[in-house]
Amino acid sequence: MITNEKNVKRMMDDIQMEVAYTRSATGIKQFRQSVLDAMQSVPRHKFVPEGLHDMAYHNGPLSIGHGQTISQPYIVALMTDLLEPETDDIILEVGTGSGYQSAILANIVQKVYSIEIVPELAQEAELTLKRLNISNIETKCGDGYYGWPEHAPYDGIIVTAAAPFIPDPLVEQLKIGAKLVIPVGQPYMHQELLLVEKTADGQTQTKDILSVAFVPLTGTHKNN
Repeated sequence: MITNEKNVKRMMDDIQMEVAYTRSATGIKQFRQSVLDAMQSVPRHKFVPEGLHDMAYHNGPLSIGHGQTISQPYIVALMTDLLEPETDDIILEVGTGSGYQSAILANIVQKVYSIEIVPELAQEAELTLKRLNISNIETKCGDGYYGWPEHAPYDGIIVTAAAPFIPDPLVEQLKIGAKLVIPVGQPYMHQELLLVEKTADGQTQTKDILSVAFVPLTGTHKNN
């Protein structure tokens, strides 16, 4: 399959329908135009295995190997929109996966730092992003629970795997007033997408957004 206007339009229509369907839970009537433009311009089929190209623009998650998935387009758009990204922002992503969420963010913000714990996925994502000439993303292989302190503080942090609790290191690496978007819950049990904002006193305000299902955040921290 080669991406075309019909596939992209179907994906965008599905996203708009999901926005309407979840409006009572999220409080969002419409995503920012910058988010919609990014979703429309990034070739999603480049971030899924070749055998799944025909499914790339369907509004559902897809396997990318190593027990990981690429999130459904609506969830990618929702999490991006919740960050309220601006053109001069520096964003941290925990869980590079295929690199798709990174590419969406990179379409909007100045710089994305992204961490992936699975070495094979980290390498594949880096190659994909290079092939697409996306130059404002820096990736590394590591445990994203601890963030990437060398480049902190961040204008926003997005986590693409479910943590059992909000990691303290990520909150510490947020700028005052910045937002963290993260699914929280146990594997294969109830998970909630949370919007966490760091307040002026260094504390956090947390809002439940939507029930979700994500693969678990892994690493040495998991039993802490």
